[in-house]
Amino acid sequence: VGVKESHQMTIFRIIAAILHLGNLEIQGQRDGEACSVSSEDEHLSSFCNLLGVEHSQMQHWLCHHK
Repeated sequence: VGVKESHQMTIFRIIAAILHLGNLEIQGQRDGEACSVSSEDEHLSSFCNLLGVEHSQMQHWLCHHK
């Protein structure tokens, strides 16, 4: 389709990260008032590695809003 190979790899990396994010296990706590994500979740690790984001920050902000 005319997309450069370097751009294709970036697109594939983003799509893979989104797919891993969809597989995260988020545990509800306190009758749905809070949640948590295991620090050992392999999908969270893959997501962070693919996008180059900090693991602990992503784990925190997936469960907190501001």
